[in-house]
Amino acid sequence: MELFSRCWAALRTVVDGLPDADFARPSGCTGWLVRDLVCHLVIDAQDVLITLATPVDAAPTRDAATYWEVTGAPPTGDDPLDALTVRLAAAYRDPGLLKFHLDDVGGAAGRAAGAADPGRTVGTRGQVLTVGDYLGAYVLEWTLHHLDLVAHLPAVPGPPAAGLARSRELLERITAAAFPAVFSDADALLLGTGRRLPDGAERDRLGPLAARLPFVLG
Repeated sequence: MELFSRCWAALRTVVDGLPDADFARPSGCTGWLVRDLVCHLVIDAQDVLITLATPVDAAPTRDAATYWEVTGAPPTGDDPLDALTVRLAAAYRDPGLLKFHLDDVGGAAGRAAGAADPGRTVGTRGQVLTVGDYLGAYVLEWTLHHLDLVAHLPAVPGPPAAGLARSRELLERITAAAFPAVFSDADALLLGTGRRLPDGAERDRLGPLAARLPFVLG
């Protein structure tokens, strides 16, 4: 719960501090500019609010790891929902309005998460999770998107170290794969999810795991 709040606050703080020009730069998400990614974060925040307001009187069917579906096909940006996100982002025109919306809805999502009972069960995507596991899954979401946000903005602070470590641990649980200890948490996440390709030396260190990459989470 605390790590969810820390990672989400760090991501929103970075967005709030971006100059307008940075919203037109590429992000680490294929086909998306920074403004498109920020618009997606608004939608994510809405999903958090909806899920936390959807209690279910049933036993959990998923946890923070099994919440994720894994495929081997990286997104192309052509998915209808992805395309809708791009159109919505363009409609904001003024990056300040997008910042305001993220602060408004994102702040509400953060407060709702902080007030939620971690043991309560909620429904999302046709599955049931405890609030604690649901928010735990979102630590990975926030961390990956924080990496996406700063992919072409080297002067902008990256995700909290604790979020990176937890996200690497979760990715390794999701995929039953252990990345070499020599890799930083950020590199393990970027390589593991296909956000960048390994170079020759990294491929050698990955060994047989290289043939399994990328792990695309959805």
